[in-house]
Amino acid sequence: MDNHHLLNNSRGSVSLNLDQLQHNNNNNNNNTSFPAQTTDQLLAISQAQANVQAQVQAQLAAEAQMQARLEAQAQARAQAQAQAQAQAQAQAQAQAHAQAQAQMQAHIQMQIQAQAQAQIQQQHDQQTQLQNQYNLLNNNLTIEEEKQLEELKRMPSYQAIIQPNYQLLTKKFTGENLLPQRDTSSKGKYHLKDFQIMRTLGTGSFGRVHLVRSVHNHRYYAIKVLKKHQVIKMKQVEHTNDERRMLKLVEHPFLIRMWGTFQDSKNLFMVMDYIEGGELFSLLRKSQRFPNPVAKFYSAEVILALEYLHSHNIIYRDLKPENILLDRNGHIKLTDFGFAKEVKTVTWTLCGTPDYIAPEVITTKPYNKSVDWWSLGILIFEMLAGYTPFYDQTPMKTYEKILQCKIHFPSHFHPDVVDLLIKLITPDLTHRLGNLQNGSTDIRNHQWFQEVIWEKLLLKDIETPYEPPITAGVGDTSLFDHYPEEQLNYGISCEDPYAKYFTEF
Repeated sequence: MDNHHLLNNSRGSVSLNLDQLQHNNNNNNNNTSFPAQTTDQLLAISQAQANVQAQVQAQLAAEAQMQARLEAQAQARAQAQAQAQAQAQAQAQAQAHAQAQAQMQAHIQMQIQAQAQAQIQQQHDQQTQLQNQYNLLNNNLTIEEEKQLEELKRMPSYQAIIQPNYQLLTKKFTGENLLPQRDTSSKGKYHLKDFQIMRTLGTGSFGRVHLVRSVHNHRYYAIKVLKKHQVIKMKQVEHTNDERRMLKLVEHPFLIRMWGTFQDSKNLFMVMDYIEGGELFSLLRKSQRFPNPVAKFYSAEVILALEYLHSHNIIYRDLKPENILLDRNGHIKLTDFGFAKEVKTVTWTLCGTPDYIAPEVITTKPYNKSVDWWSLGILIFEMLAGYTPFYDQTPMKTYEKILQCKIHFPSHFHPDVVDLLIKLITPDLTHRLGNLQNGSTDIRNHQWFQEVIWEKLLLKDIETPYEPPITAGVGDTSLFDHYPEEQLNYGISCEDPYAKYFTEF
Protein backbone atom coordinates (compact mmCIF):
# COMPACT_ATOMS: atom_id res chain seq x y z
CA MET A 1 0.00 0.00 0.00
CA ASP A 2 2.95 2.27 0.62
CA ASN A 3 3.69 2.17 -3.10
CA HIS A 4 0.29 3.57 -3.98
CA HIS A 5 -0.16 6.52 -1.61
CA LEU A 6 1.60 8.72 0.93
CA LEU A 7 -0.27 9.81 4.05
CA ASN A 8 1.05 12.87 5.84
CA ASN A 9 -0.10 13.19 9.47
CA SER A 10 0.03 16.98 9.47
CA ARG A 11 -3.31 18.80 9.51
CA GLY A 12 -5.32 18.55 6.20
CA SER A 13 -2.37 17.41 4.01
CA VAL A 14 -2.96 14.27 1.90
CA SER A 15 -1.07 13.11 -1.30
CA LEU A 16 -2.15 10.18 -3.63
CA ASN A 17 -0.41 8.32 -6.56
CA LEU A 18 -3.04 9.30 -9.18
CA ASP A 19 -1.19 7.74 -12.19
CA GLN A 20 -1.39 4.29 -10.61
CA LEU A 21 -5.07 4.75 -9.88
CA GLN A 22 -5.75 5.76 -13.53
CA HIS A 23 -3.87 2.72 -14.84
CA ASN A 24 -5.90 0.41 -12.68
CA ASN A 25 -9.11 2.00 -13.89
CA ASN A 26 -8.17 1.56 -17.56
CA ASN A 27 -7.45 -2.11 -17.05
CA ASN A 28 -10.67 -2.82 -15.25
CA ASN A 29 -13.27 -0.47 -16.76
CA ASN A 30 -15.30 -3.47 -18.07
CA ASN A 31 -15.51 -5.04 -14.66
CA THR A 32 -18.62 -4.52 -12.56
CA SER A 33 -16.66 -4.54 -9.22
CA PHE A 34 -13.35 -3.10 -7.95
CA PRO A 35 -10.45 -5.41 -7.36
CA ALA A 36 -9.72 -6.13 -3.75
CA GLN A 37 -6.50 -4.08 -3.94
CA THR A 38 -8.30 -0.95 -5.17
CA THR A 39 -11.01 -1.34 -2.51
CA ASP A 40 -8.35 -1.55 0.15
CA GLN A 41 -6.78 1.63 -1.14
CA LEU A 42 -10.05 3.53 -1.03
CA LEU A 43 -10.75 2.29 2.43
CA ALA A 44 -7.33 3.40 3.52
CA ILE A 45 -7.85 6.81 1.97
CA SER A 46 -11.21 7.14 3.65
CA GLN A 47 -9.72 6.11 6.96
CA ALA A 48 -6.86 8.58 6.52
CA GLN A 49 -9.31 11.37 5.76
CA ALA A 50 -11.32 10.47 8.83
CA ASN A 51 -8.14 10.52 10.89
CA VAL A 52 -7.18 13.94 9.53
CA GLN A 53 -10.63 15.29 10.24
CA ALA A 54 -10.44 13.93 13.77
CA GLN A 55 -7.04 15.58 14.22
CA VAL A 56 -8.35 18.88 12.86
CA GLN A 57 -11.36 18.74 15.17
CA ALA A 58 -9.11 17.89 18.12
CA GLN A 59 -6.79 20.79 17.32
CA LEU A 60 -9.75 23.17 16.89
CA ALA A 61 -11.11 21.98 20.22
CA ALA A 62 -7.70 22.57 21.81
CA GLU A 63 -7.54 26.05 20.32
CA ALA A 64 -11.07 26.76 21.56
CA GLN A 65 -10.03 25.63 25.01
CA MET A 66 -6.90 27.83 24.82
CA GLN A 67 -9.02 30.80 23.70
CA ALA A 68 -11.43 30.16 26.55
CA ARG A 69 -8.52 30.05 29.02
CA LEU A 70 -7.10 33.31 27.59
CA GLU A 71 -10.51 34.96 27.85
CA ALA A 72 -10.87 33.71 31.42
CA GLN A 73 -7.40 35.07 32.26
CA ALA A 74 -8.25 38.44 30.66
CA GLN A 75 -11.50 38.55 32.59
CA ALA A 76 -9.64 37.69 35.81
CA ARG A 77 -7.11 40.48 35.11
CA ALA A 78 -9.93 42.92 34.41
CA GLN A 79 -11.61 41.92 37.67
CA ALA A 80 -8.29 42.32 39.53
CA GLN A 81 -7.77 45.76 38.00
CA ALA A 82 -11.30 46.76 38.87
CA GLN A 83 -10.77 45.55 42.42
CA ALA A 84 -7.45 47.44 42.66
CA GLN A 85 -9.12 50.60 41.38
CA ALA A 86 -11.93 50.15 43.87
CA GLN A 87 -9.39 49.70 46.67
CA ALA A 88 -7.47 52.79 45.52
CA GLN A 89 -10.69 54.81 45.43
CA ALA A 90 -11.61 53.51 48.86
CA GLN A 91 -8.16 54.49 50.18
CA ALA A 92 -8.43 57.93 48.57
CA GLN A 93 -11.87 58.40 50.11
CA ALA A 94 -10.53 57.26 53.48
CA GLN A 95 -7.59 59.68 53.22
CA ALA A 96 -9.90 62.51 52.19
CA HIS A 97 -12.18 61.69 55.08
CA ALA A 98 -9.25 61.59 57.50
CA GLN A 99 -7.93 64.88 56.12
CA ALA A 100 -11.37 66.45 56.46
CA GLN A 101 -11.60 65.21 60.04
CA ALA A 102 -8.11 66.59 60.79
CA GLN A 103 -9.07 69.95 59.30
CA MET A 104 -12.27 69.95 61.30
CA GLN A 105 -10.38 69.13 64.49
CA ALA A 106 -7.84 71.89 63.74
CA HIS A 107 -10.69 74.33 63.09
CA ILE A 108 -12.38 73.32 66.35
CA GLN A 109 -9.08 73.72 68.19
CA MET A 110 -8.60 77.18 66.70
CA GLN A 111 -12.12 78.11 67.72
CA ILE A 112 -11.46 76.87 71.26
CA GLN A 113 -8.23 78.88 71.41
CA ALA A 114 -9.94 81.95 70.01
CA GLN A 115 -12.75 81.65 72.53
CA ALA A 116 -10.26 81.17 75.36
CA GLN A 117 -8.27 84.19 74.19
CA ALA A 118 -11.44 86.24 73.88
CA GLN A 119 -12.47 85.28 77.41
CA ILE A 120 -9.04 86.16 78.79
CA GLN A 121 -9.10 89.44 76.89
CA GLN A 122 -12.61 90.24 78.14
CA GLN A 123 -11.65 89.48 81.73
CA HIS A 124 -8.54 91.63 81.37
CA ASP A 125 -10.52 94.53 79.90
CA GLN A 126 -13.13 94.30 82.64
CA GLN A 127 -10.49 94.22 85.37
CA THR A 128 -8.65 97.13 83.79
CA GLN A 129 -11.82 99.17 83.42
CA LEU A 130 -12.82 98.52 87.03
CA GLN A 131 -9.34 99.35 88.28
CA ASN A 132 -9.17 102.57 86.29
CA GLN A 133 -12.63 103.58 87.49
CA TYR A 134 -11.52 102.87 91.03
CA ASN A 135 -8.38 104.94 90.54
CA LEU A 136 -10.32 107.87 89.14
CA LEU A 137 -13.04 107.69 91.80
CA ASN A 138 -10.46 107.62 94.55
CA ASN A 139 -8.43 110.39 92.89
CA ASN A 140 -5.21 108.36 92.96
CA LEU A 141 -3.45 110.95 90.80
CA THR A 142 -1.98 113.82 92.71
CA ILE A 143 -1.98 117.32 91.26
CA GLU A 144 1.68 116.88 90.37
CA GLU A 145 0.96 113.55 88.64
CA GLU A 146 -1.86 115.12 86.65
CA LYS A 147 0.56 117.82 85.47
CA GLN A 148 3.09 115.15 84.53
CA LEU A 149 0.47 113.24 82.58
CA GLU A 150 -0.53 116.37 80.65
CA GLU A 151 3.13 117.05 79.89
CA LEU A 152 3.62 113.49 78.63
CA LYS A 153 0.59 113.81 76.35
CA ARG A 154 2.20 116.83 74.69
CA MET A 155 5.31 114.77 73.83
CA PRO A 156 5.61 112.37 70.91
CA SER A 157 4.49 109.04 72.35
CA TYR A 158 7.80 107.34 71.52
CA GLN A 159 9.57 109.95 73.65
CA ALA A 160 7.03 109.89 76.48
CA ILE A 161 7.21 106.13 77.10
CA ILE A 162 10.88 106.19 78.15
CA GLN A 163 10.29 108.86 80.80
CA PRO A 164 10.46 107.47 84.37
CA ASN A 165 7.23 109.19 85.41
CA TYR A 166 5.38 107.51 82.52
CA GLN A 167 6.29 104.11 83.92
CA LEU A 168 5.03 105.11 87.36
CA LEU A 169 1.76 106.51 86.01
CA THR A 170 1.21 103.42 83.86
CA LYS A 171 1.46 101.19 86.90
CA LYS A 172 -1.36 103.15 88.52
CA PHE A 173 -3.52 102.41 85.49
CA THR A 174 -2.62 98.70 85.31
CA GLY A 175 -0.31 99.00 82.33
CA GLU A 176 -2.78 100.78 80.02
CA ASN A 177 -1.46 103.16 77.38
CA LEU A 178 -2.29 106.64 78.65
CA LEU A 179 -1.30 108.45 75.47
CA PRO A 180 -3.53 109.42 72.51
CA GLN A 181 -3.99 106.75 69.83
CA ARG A 182 -3.32 107.40 66.15
CA ASP A 183 -5.98 107.02 63.47
CA THR A 184 -5.60 103.66 61.69
CA SER A 185 -7.44 104.62 58.50
CA SER A 186 -5.15 104.33 55.46
CA LYS A 187 -7.27 104.07 52.32
CA GLY A 188 -8.41 106.63 49.77
CA LYS A 189 -5.35 108.87 49.76
CA TYR A 190 -3.22 107.36 46.99
CA HIS A 191 -3.68 105.70 43.60
CA LEU A 192 -1.41 103.80 41.22
CA LYS A 193 -1.36 106.74 38.81
CA ASP A 194 0.36 108.84 41.50
CA PHE A 195 3.60 106.87 41.13
CA GLN A 196 6.15 105.88 38.52
CA ILE A 197 7.52 102.37 39.13
CA MET A 198 11.33 102.37 38.83
CA ARG A 199 12.60 98.87 39.74
CA THR A 200 12.15 95.87 42.06
CA LEU A 201 13.81 96.08 45.47
CA GLY A 202 12.78 92.64 46.74
CA THR A 203 10.49 89.68 46.15
CA GLY A 204 8.54 87.38 48.43
CA SER A 205 5.87 84.70 48.57
CA PHE A 206 3.01 87.18 48.11
CA GLY A 207 4.43 89.78 45.73
CA ARG A 208 7.13 92.42 45.33
CA VAL A 209 8.54 95.62 46.77
CA HIS A 210 9.13 98.35 44.16
CA LEU A 211 11.07 101.58 44.21
CA VAL A 212 8.67 104.24 42.95
CA ARG A 213 8.75 107.97 42.38
CA SER A 214 5.87 110.30 43.11
CA VAL A 215 4.66 112.19 40.04
CA HIS A 216 3.65 115.04 42.38
CA ASN A 217 6.58 115.77 44.74
CA HIS A 218 9.19 113.67 42.83
CA ARG A 219 10.25 111.92 46.05
CA TYR A 220 11.13 108.23 46.18
CA TYR A 221 9.03 105.69 48.07
CA ALA A 222 8.80 101.92 48.43
CA ILE A 223 5.52 100.26 47.48
CA LYS A 224 4.85 96.77 48.80
CA VAL A 225 2.52 94.88 46.44
CA LEU A 226 0.69 91.76 47.65
CA LYS A 227 -1.22 89.45 45.32
CA LYS A 228 -4.66 88.85 46.77
CA HIS A 229 -5.01 85.28 45.56
CA GLN A 230 -1.64 84.39 47.14
CA VAL A 231 -2.63 85.96 50.44
CA ILE A 232 -5.86 83.94 50.40
CA LYS A 233 -4.10 80.75 49.31
CA MET A 234 -1.49 81.00 52.07
CA LYS A 235 -4.19 81.88 54.65
CA GLN A 236 -2.52 85.18 55.52
CA VAL A 237 -5.59 87.43 55.45
CA GLU A 238 -5.47 88.17 59.17
CA HIS A 239 -1.71 88.82 59.15
CA THR A 240 -2.03 91.11 56.12
CA ASN A 241 -4.81 93.18 57.67
CA ASP A 242 -2.87 93.29 60.95
CA GLU A 243 0.22 94.55 59.13
CA ARG A 244 -1.73 97.41 57.56
CA ARG A 245 -3.30 98.36 60.87
CA MET A 246 -0.03 98.14 62.82
CA LEU A 247 1.93 100.24 60.32
CA LYS A 248 -0.73 102.96 60.37
CA LEU A 249 -0.95 102.90 64.15
CA VAL A 250 2.75 103.41 64.89
CA GLU A 251 5.05 106.43 64.54
CA HIS A 252 8.62 106.08 65.74
CA PRO A 253 12.11 107.14 64.53
CA PHE A 254 13.21 103.51 64.31
CA LEU A 255 10.11 102.04 62.65
CA ILE A 256 9.24 102.08 58.94
CA ARG A 257 6.50 104.58 58.13
CA MET A 258 3.51 103.74 55.96
CA TRP A 259 1.88 106.69 54.19
CA GLY A 260 -1.22 104.93 52.90
CA THR A 261 -2.75 102.01 51.05
CA PHE A 262 -4.86 101.28 47.99
CA GLN A 263 -5.91 98.26 45.92
CA ASP A 264 -7.04 97.09 42.52
CA SER A 265 -8.95 93.93 41.57
CA LYS A 266 -5.84 91.74 41.87
CA ASN A 267 -3.40 93.40 44.28
CA LEU A 268 -2.92 95.30 47.54
CA PHE A 269 -0.55 98.29 47.67
CA MET A 270 1.22 99.74 50.72
CA VAL A 271 3.09 103.05 50.27
CA MET A 272 6.09 103.34 52.62
CA ASP A 273 9.30 105.29 53.08
CA TYR A 274 12.20 104.21 50.88
CA ILE A 275 15.16 103.36 53.14
CA GLU A 276 18.31 103.52 50.99
CA GLY A 277 20.90 101.95 53.29
CA GLY A 278 19.92 98.31 52.75
CA GLU A 279 19.53 95.51 55.29
CA LEU A 280 21.51 95.13 58.50
CA PHE A 281 21.78 91.48 57.46
CA SER A 282 23.89 92.40 54.41
CA LEU A 283 26.22 94.56 56.51
CA LEU A 284 26.59 91.77 59.10
CA ARG A 285 27.44 89.16 56.47
CA LYS A 286 29.98 91.52 54.91
CA SER A 287 31.53 92.24 58.32
CA GLN A 288 31.15 88.60 59.52
CA ARG A 289 30.54 89.92 63.04
CA PHE A 290 30.22 93.29 64.77
CA PRO A 291 32.50 94.72 67.47
CA ASN A 292 30.92 95.13 70.90
CA PRO A 293 30.10 98.89 70.53
CA VAL A 294 28.50 98.40 67.10
CA ALA A 295 26.27 95.53 68.27
CA LYS A 296 25.36 97.61 71.33
CA PHE A 297 24.35 100.61 69.19
CA TYR A 298 22.01 98.63 66.90
CA SER A 299 20.49 96.58 69.73
CA ALA A 300 19.82 99.76 71.75
CA GLU A 301 17.83 101.25 68.86
CA VAL A 302 15.95 97.95 68.48
CA ILE A 303 15.08 98.06 72.18
CA LEU A 304 13.55 101.54 71.81
CA ALA A 305 11.51 100.36 68.81
CA LEU A 306 10.23 97.21 70.58
CA GLU A 307 9.50 99.14 73.77
CA TYR A 308 7.34 101.54 71.77
CA LEU A 309 5.46 98.70 70.05
CA HIS A 310 4.81 97.00 73.37
CA SER A 311 3.46 100.25 74.82
CA HIS A 312 0.78 99.98 72.11
CA ASN A 313 0.22 96.28 72.98
CA ILE A 314 1.85 95.18 69.71
CA ILE A 315 3.99 92.03 69.57
CA TYR A 316 6.44 92.19 66.64
CA ARG A 317 7.26 88.43 66.43
CA ASP A 318 9.75 88.50 63.54
CA LEU A 319 12.89 90.24 64.78
CA LYS A 320 15.99 89.34 62.70
CA PRO A 321 18.72 91.23 60.77
CA GLU A 322 16.82 90.81 57.48
CA ASN A 323 13.96 92.93 58.87
CA ILE A 324 16.19 95.79 60.03
CA LEU A 325 16.96 98.44 57.42
CA LEU A 326 19.54 101.24 57.69
CA ASP A 327 18.64 104.80 56.70
CA ARG A 328 20.97 107.18 54.90
CA ASN A 329 22.69 108.10 58.19
CA GLY A 330 23.00 104.56 59.53
CA HIS A 331 20.09 104.49 62.01
CA ILE A 332 17.81 101.45 62.00
CA LYS A 333 14.28 101.11 60.65
CA LEU A 334 12.34 98.05 61.73
CA THR A 335 10.30 96.81 58.76
CA ASP A 336 7.98 93.96 57.68
CA PHE A 337 5.08 93.88 60.12
CA GLY A 338 3.55 90.76 58.56
CA PHE A 339 3.59 88.89 61.89
CA ALA A 340 2.92 91.88 64.17
CA LYS A 341 -0.23 91.60 66.24
CA GLU A 342 -2.10 93.72 68.74
CA VAL A 343 -2.34 91.60 71.91
CA LYS A 344 -3.10 92.88 75.40
CA THR A 345 -2.66 89.53 77.16
CA VAL A 346 -1.58 86.36 75.37
CA THR A 347 -1.80 84.67 71.97
CA TRP A 348 -1.05 81.18 70.56
CA THR A 349 -0.12 81.58 66.87
CA LEU A 350 3.03 79.74 65.75
CA CYS A 351 4.94 82.18 63.54
CA GLY A 352 8.38 83.73 63.14
CA THR A 353 11.82 82.69 61.88
CA PRO A 354 13.04 79.32 63.28
CA ASP A 355 16.37 80.58 64.71
CA TYR A 356 14.60 83.39 66.57
CA ILE A 357 11.43 81.70 67.88
CA ALA A 358 11.01 81.49 71.65
CA PRO A 359 10.44 78.03 73.22
CA GLU A 360 6.93 78.85 74.44
CA VAL A 361 5.92 79.57 70.83
CA ILE A 362 7.31 76.23 69.62
CA THR A 363 5.40 74.32 72.30
CA THR A 364 2.18 76.20 71.33
CA LYS A 365 1.72 77.59 74.82
CA PRO A 366 0.06 80.96 75.38
CA TYR A 367 2.74 83.66 75.07
CA ASN A 368 3.04 87.42 75.46
CA LYS A 369 5.31 90.31 74.44
CA SER A 370 8.33 88.71 76.10
CA VAL A 371 8.91 86.57 72.98
CA ASP A 372 10.36 89.73 71.40
CA TRP A 373 12.92 90.04 74.23
CA TRP A 374 13.99 86.43 73.62
CA SER A 375 14.49 87.35 69.95
CA LEU A 376 16.49 90.42 71.00
CA GLY A 377 18.90 88.11 72.84
CA ILE A 378 19.29 85.97 69.70
CA LEU A 379 19.89 89.12 67.61
CA ILE A 380 22.61 90.41 69.97
CA PHE A 381 24.28 86.98 69.95
CA GLU A 382 24.24 86.82 66.13
CA MET A 383 25.64 90.33 65.76
CA LEU A 384 28.55 89.52 68.08
CA ALA A 385 29.22 85.94 66.92
CA GLY A 386 28.19 85.98 63.26
CA TYR A 387 25.78 83.06 63.80
CA THR A 388 22.75 82.27 65.94
CA PRO A 389 23.16 80.19 69.14
CA PHE A 390 20.80 77.36 68.12
CA TYR A 391 21.57 77.14 64.40
CA ASP A 392 21.09 73.81 62.62
CA GLN A 393 20.52 72.75 59.01
CA THR A 394 16.86 71.82 59.54
CA PRO A 395 14.16 73.75 61.44
CA MET A 396 13.24 70.67 63.52
CA LYS A 397 16.84 70.33 64.78
CA THR A 398 16.87 74.06 65.52
CA TYR A 399 13.63 73.71 67.51
CA GLU A 400 15.13 70.83 69.50
CA LYS A 401 18.17 72.94 70.38
CA ILE A 402 15.95 75.88 71.37
CA LEU A 403 13.96 73.66 73.74
CA GLN A 404 17.20 72.31 75.25
CA CYS A 405 18.51 75.92 75.51
CA LYS A 406 22.21 75.06 75.87
CA ILE A 407 24.19 78.15 74.84
CA HIS A 408 27.92 78.10 74.13
CA PHE A 409 29.30 81.63 74.36
CA PRO A 410 32.40 82.48 72.27
CA SER A 411 35.44 83.46 74.34
CA HIS A 412 35.51 87.02 72.96
CA PHE A 413 32.07 87.86 74.45
CA HIS A 414 32.29 90.48 77.21
CA PRO A 415 31.10 89.20 80.61
CA ASP A 416 28.42 91.93 80.75
CA VAL A 417 26.83 90.82 77.48
CA VAL A 418 26.98 87.17 78.56
CA ASP A 419 25.05 88.12 81.70
CA LEU A 420 22.49 90.03 79.60
CA LEU A 421 22.02 87.17 77.14
CA ILE A 422 21.59 84.59 79.90
CA LYS A 423 18.76 86.74 81.27
CA LEU A 424 17.14 87.26 77.86
CA ILE A 425 17.57 83.80 76.31
CA THR A 426 15.89 81.85 79.08
CA PRO A 427 12.78 79.68 78.83
CA ASP A 428 11.85 80.68 82.40
CA LEU A 429 9.47 83.62 81.97
CA THR A 430 9.78 84.49 85.65
CA HIS A 431 13.45 85.36 85.06
CA ARG A 432 13.43 86.73 81.50
CA LEU A 433 14.33 90.42 81.37
CA GLY A 434 11.56 92.52 79.89
CA ASN A 435 8.90 90.26 81.41
CA LEU A 436 9.49 91.27 85.02
CA GLN A 437 7.86 93.97 87.10
CA ASN A 438 9.88 96.84 85.61
CA GLY A 439 9.39 95.66 82.01
CA SER A 440 11.87 96.88 79.40
CA THR A 441 13.41 99.31 81.89
CA ASP A 442 15.34 96.35 83.32
CA ILE A 443 16.96 95.84 79.90
CA ARG A 444 17.85 99.52 79.40
CA ASN A 445 19.32 99.65 82.89
CA HIS A 446 21.50 96.58 82.40
CA GLN A 447 25.24 97.02 82.88
CA TRP A 448 26.02 96.32 79.20
CA PHE A 449 24.06 99.47 78.22
CA GLN A 450 25.57 101.58 81.00
CA GLU A 451 27.06 104.26 78.70
CA VAL A 452 23.98 104.57 76.45
CA ILE A 453 22.17 107.91 76.73
CA TRP A 454 18.72 106.77 75.70
CA GLU A 455 17.13 110.21 75.22
CA LYS A 456 19.93 111.31 72.86
CA LEU A 457 19.76 108.03 70.99
CA LEU A 458 16.01 108.40 70.52
CA LEU A 459 16.56 111.88 69.05
CA LYS A 460 19.29 110.46 66.75
CA ASP A 461 21.75 112.74 68.48
CA ILE A 462 24.45 110.05 68.61
CA GLU A 463 26.91 109.34 65.80
CA THR A 464 26.24 106.07 64.02
CA PRO A 465 29.01 103.45 63.70
CA TYR A 466 28.41 103.06 59.94
CA GLU A 467 27.09 105.42 57.32
CA PRO A 468 25.91 103.69 54.13
CA PRO A 469 27.84 104.77 51.00
CA ILE A 470 24.84 106.04 49.05
CA THR A 471 23.71 109.27 47.42
CA ALA A 472 20.66 110.50 49.27
CA GLY A 473 17.49 111.72 47.59
CA VAL A 474 18.12 110.32 44.09
CA GLY A 475 16.68 106.82 44.47
CA ASP A 476 20.09 105.18 44.93
CA THR A 477 19.63 101.39 44.91
CA SER A 478 23.27 100.33 44.90
CA LEU A 479 22.92 98.49 48.23
CA PHE A 480 19.98 96.34 47.05
CA ASP A 481 20.20 93.16 44.99
CA HIS A 482 18.92 93.08 41.42
CA TYR A 483 15.86 91.00 40.59
CA PRO A 484 14.44 89.99 37.19
CA GLU A 485 11.59 92.31 36.29
CA GLU A 486 8.28 90.79 35.24
CA GLN A 487 5.22 91.95 33.34
CA LEU A 488 3.11 93.87 35.84
CA ASN A 489 -0.66 93.44 35.89
CA TYR A 490 -1.28 96.36 38.23
CA GLY A 491 -4.31 98.59 37.89
CA ILE A 492 -6.60 95.92 36.45
CA SER A 493 -10.30 96.50 36.99
CA CYS A 494 -12.41 93.33 36.88
CA GLU A 495 -14.50 91.11 39.13
CA ASP A 496 -12.85 90.89 42.55
CA PRO A 497 -13.88 87.81 44.59
CA TYR A 498 -11.56 88.83 47.45
CA ALA A 499 -12.68 92.42 48.00
CA LYS A 500 -14.62 91.52 51.15
CA TYR A 501 -11.42 90.38 52.88
CA PHE A 502 -9.54 93.67 52.45
CA THR A 503 -12.07 96.43 53.04
CA GLU A 504 -9.59 98.65 54.90
CA PHE A 505 -7.06 98.85 52.03
